Amino acid sequence: MLVTKGEYEIDDDPGRIDLDVVHRFLTTSYWAAGVPRDVVARSVANSLVLGLYHGGGQGGQDAQVGLTRVVTDRATFAWVADVFVLPGHRGRGLAHWMIETLLAHPDMAGMRRFMLATSDAHQVYADCGFTPLTDPGRFMEIKRPPREPYEEA
Repeated sequence: MLVTKGEYEIDDDPGRIDLDVVHRFLTTSYWAAGVPRDVVARSVANSLVLGLYHGGGQGGQDAQVGLTRVVTDRATFAWVADVFVLPGHRGRGLAHWMIETLLAHPDMAGMRRFMLATSDAHQVYADCGFTPLTDPGRFMEIKRPPREPYEEA
């Protein structure tokens, strides 16, 4: 799936993902600070990923400027994770566009539940139809600390 909007495009081809860009961003994010590159590589390899690209990167190549990663069974459930747009490209509605593109992706057709967690982008997701949990008391978790030296922020 490839969609274009002006100078930007979103592509679900995992071969286009620039792991260096993704790792560099995630390692400084509040949700994955210090994450090892091999963990990022495995998470990308085992997820549906939408890369956000901007034309005119180095050597005439499109530069990756964002990502949406989705952990899913491609039938009933999807966990939206690792959504980001690099700072120089923010304020243009690109995160919203990535989420809309994800929701329209053929692999997400018929999906009964999408979930995510955020500490700072509630409005972006609300504008795309996400709401707070209807019954948070039903949800449970096991939260384990990452193996050293990867420490959660």
